Amino acid sequence: MRIFYSAVCLFVFVSLANISFAQDDVLQESLVSRFKQRWSKQDSVPESPLVIRGAVDAYFLAGKAPLPTSFTGGTNNSFSLGMANVILSKEGKVGFVADLAFGPRAEGANGGFDADGKVTTLTAIKQLYVTYAPFEALKFTLGNFSTFYGYELIDAPLNVNYSTSYLFSYGPFFHTGVKANVALSDKFGAMIGVFGDTDTKIDVVKGQHLGAQLSYVNGNFSTYLNYLGGRFAEETEDSPEIMSNQFDITASFQATEKFGLGFNAAMRTLSSDSDGDASWSGAALYAKYAFSDSFLFGVRAETIDDKDGFLFGEEDNNIFALTLSGNVTIAKNLRLIPELRFDSAKATGTFTSYSDEALKANSVFLLAAVYSF
Repeated sequence: MRIFYSAVCLFVFVSLANISFAQDDVLQESLVSRFKQRWSKQDSVPESPLVIRGAVDAYFLAGKAPLPTSFTGGTNNSFSLGMANVILSKEGKVGFVADLAFGPRAEGANGGFDADGKVTTLTAIKQLYVTYAPFEALKFTLGNFSTFYGYELIDAPLNVNYSTSYLFSYGPFFHTGVKANVALSDKFGAMIGVFGDTDTKIDVVKGQHLGAQLSYVNGNFSTYLNYLGGRFAEETEDSPEIMSNQFDITASFQATEKFGLGFNAAMRTLSSDSDGDASWSGAALYAKYAFSDSFLFGVRAETIDDKDGFLFGEEDNNIFALTLSGNVTIAKNLRLIPELRFDSAKATGTFTSYSDEALKANSVFLLAAVYSF
């Protein structure tokens, strides 16, 4: 927890420093006047033609134990499929996205299984939503869409590391509902949304979840403060009502053309009147450096505090994970990602080897191929 809070304090200091440098610009023209100007441009939302894009990925994995994070659960010392997806989209005053995906990564991310755990057609829907932008500064989205929460993404082409972090894996993947994005100024933005149950396309637990985001983008620096909360479980004769609250902050800074930094910190708490609270928290630091147009090196260092055994069932547990990833572009749209990952935990049994041995540490080599179009 000391690492987590120190990282958060450092990030808040950097964020405030960046915001302070922007105050002169904001004072020259108030947020209110900018907002009114944007709302007056009713016909300025640009229209785009239909766009078709997508990606395919696969990987080889070898290690002591399966990774307890998402999308790399293939058999040891073997080749495994990732995901193939096709995205159709159109932007403008009225727009839409139809993102269809197939493969183990899609099944792990998209949900949509029936009561017996069998795949349904909903598993192929990664995103499906419509948008309406009555003004340049306001955009409504209705349907099923990827989460606003966290630093990493489901799509392998959009991440430097192929394996995913604990913060990503145990945060939300997607939401089904409605949200409104508002541009408060050239630098500040806000989002508020109402969603059904997290990571499901069919609402089961009564009540809705509330999501909110405050963003700040200034040149090469951006930061997002996120919240997601709602009823996790209904009260029954045998169990109490459980409420979930999640807070998250992400940031990125492109220091030079070749060197960039990223940061993510999150906390989730489950609360009930009779059983008290259970929570976990963590922080991750990302760094990337482009040695050339064809080779980029990325590092992810992550720490997780699982004091209540929320994630792995062992109280007073914590995990540190270090991931080293090369990104080798061998053709215009084809990237190879050789990756080494080292995970270490305080509690024995956090990892279970392929031979069913309880472990405190795990190491993995991974080689992924990612093609995008």
